[in-house]
Amino acid sequence: MTGTGRDSFLAAVKPLVDAVGGELLPPGAAGAEDVLLSWEGADVAAVRLPRLADSLGRILTAMERRHGRPLAELDRKAKQEVVRTLEARGAFTVRHGVEIVAGALGVSRFTVYNYLNREKGI
Repeated sequence: MTGTGRDSFLAAVKPLVDAVGGELLPPGAAGAEDVLLSWEGADVAAVRLPRLADSLGRILTAMERRHGRPLAELDRKAKQEVVRTLEARGAFTVRHGVEIVAGALGVSRFTVYNYLNREKGI
């Protein structure tokens, strides 16, 4: 594979790797849990994915950037929308996910559970 083709491929996948909090590595540095990326029949890189628990922090930081302020400063309706989005992304399957989200939103765990139950019609 030419350097230009490899470089173009890596430039194309880098935003995705960054968005999920991964790390691009040389293929020879790949561990058993890493994902090898092949292009035109050759391994060109490996992606080391983050631990699931670390992903929640990145998601919360991205949501703060999107809202332009700390999540704790959002109004109730916006906080409910954040909880809906996090539920859709599986945030509450992470150990202590409710506690972490409650802390970021500046609300109690009970409030987060109420937001979740409201969405489910309970």
